Amino acid sequence: MHRRIRPSVAVVALTATTALLAACGAPAEESTDSITFWTPQSTPERVAAQEAVAKGFTQETGIEVDVVPLAAADQDQALVTGAASGEVPDVILAGASQVTSWQSQGLLDTDVAQEALDTLDPATFNQNALGAVTVQDTDSGESTVAAVPSDGWVHLIAYRTDLLEEAGVEVPTTVAELAQAATAVKEELGVTGIALGTQSGTASGTEGIESIFQSAGCSLVTDGEVAIDSPACAEAAGYFKELRDSSVAGDYDVESARAAYLAGDAAMLLFSTHILDELANLDEAVPPSCEECGDDPEFLAKNSGFITVLEPPDGSEGSAEGAAQFGATLAYAVPARAHADEARRYIEYMLSTGYADTLAVATEGRLPLRTGTPENPTEYLDAWGGLGFGPEVESSVAEVYGDELVTAMGEGMDAVDRWGQGTPDATLAGLVATQGTLAQQLDPLYRGTDPAEVTRQMAAEVTALQQDQ
Repeated sequence: MHRRIRPSVAVVALTATTALLAACGAPAEESTDSITFWTPQSTPERVAAQEAVAKGFTQETGIEVDVVPLAAADQDQALVTGAASGEVPDVILAGASQVTSWQSQGLLDTDVAQEALDTLDPATFNQNALGAVTVQDTDSGESTVAAVPSDGWVHLIAYRTDLLEEAGVEVPTTVAELAQAATAVKEELGVTGIALGTQSGTASGTEGIESIFQSAGCSLVTDGEVAIDSPACAEAAGYFKELRDSSVAGDYDVESARAAYLAGDAAMLLFSTHILDELANLDEAVPPSCEECGDDPEFLAKNSGFITVLEPPDGSEGSAEGAAQFGATLAYAVPARAHADEARRYIEYMLSTGYADTLAVATEGRLPLRTGTPENPTEYLDAWGGLGFGPEVESSVAEVYGDELVTAMGEGMDAVDRWGQGTPDATLAGLVATQGTLAQQLDPLYRGTDPAEVTRQMAAEVTALQQDQ
C-alpha cells in the first residue's frame, strides 16, 4: 500500500522576497541535470512526500528536482517576475484557472504540454479536465491546451441511509428530488435535511450556489451572454432556498455544515471528497461526534451513502449538456523558456510511474484525472482506491467504503465542470466567484423575494462586472 502523508496545521513560511528570488530556476538552456518544480501542496509533510516521488524520477533519469512549495498567489507573482528576468521554474502544479490565465498572457510553453499529453494519450484523461485547461482564441477559434491535468476533488452528497429510511425518503437523483428529500426529512424527523454552505455574502455561500445551480442545469454565462436570469436559474434559486430552509440550525458555512453531519444533526451533507476520512474516524483532528459514535466510532461510515453525480434536469448525459459537479482540478504547466525536454519527462513520469505515489500525498483530495492507460483504462483509479488515507494510513478508500464508491468517485470526477471553464467566459466566471457576486443576493431570496427576481438582480450584477472588465 502506498503511504499517505497527512497534512499538519503547520505551514511553510515563504516571504515575498524568497518567493520571487529563490523559487525560480536558472535561465533555460538546451539541457540540464536539474529542474525546479513549484507546487501548491505546501505543508511540510506534503512537501516531503513530493520530494520522495521526485527522488524516484531522479533515480530513473539522473535529473535532480528542486521541489519548491508556493501558494497560488505567490506562483502568480513569481512567474510574472521570473518571466521578465528570464528565470523561471521548469514545471508548475497549479489550478486550471491559473494556467489558462498564464497561457493568455503568453507565459507558458504549450507545445511541451501538448507533447506530454500526446505521449500519455489524451483519451486516457478526464475530458472535462482537459476542457478546463484548454484556451480558445476569440479571433481564430483555435484551441490550445495550456497544461496537462493531474488530479482534483469533487463535491459529493453524503447521506444517512438510516435517517432517509426512517423518514420514508428515497435517495435523490436530481436537485429537485434533493430539495424534496431535505424538506421531508425536516418535517418527519425534526433534524436538518441537508447541511451546506448558505451564508449570504460569504465564500461558502458562493460555493453552495455554484454547486447547486450547476447541478440544476443553470449556466452563468453562455457565449458571452449573461444567462443567470434564465428560467433554469430561477428554478435553481428556488431549490436552493428550499435546501437552505431544511436546516433547523440556521445558515451554515463549510466548517459548521461538516460539524452538523459529524454530530448526527443532519441527514445529508454537501461537501468535498475530503469528508471521506473524517466520516471513517481516520482523522483524529475532526472525529465523528454523533451519539452513536461513542460506542461505534465508525457508525457514520457504516450508515452513510454517497451521491457523486446529480443527474441534470432533462436526464441527458455527457459533460457539456449533462451532469455538472462542482470541483477543482490541478494541472502541470511548463513556463516559456523552461528546460523543455526535462520538464516533459518529469510530467510524463508524474502521470505514470510516479502517479499513485503522487495521489497518495493527499488521497481524499487528489483523485486521478488520468484514470488509466490504453491497456488498462482504470489502472490509476483502481490504484487510488487502494491508497491509504487518514493519519495512520491503515485503511484504503476501497477497504472502508467498497469498490463501488471508487467507481462512483471516478464518475463524479468525470462530471467536474465549472462555469466558463475552457471558454472565453472563464475570466468573468472567475471574477464572479472571487468577488462573491451571487452570494450577495441571498438575503432577498431568504426573505421571500421571487426567485426569478433574485436571479434577475444577479444577472444585473454580473453584467455590470462584465462591462467593467
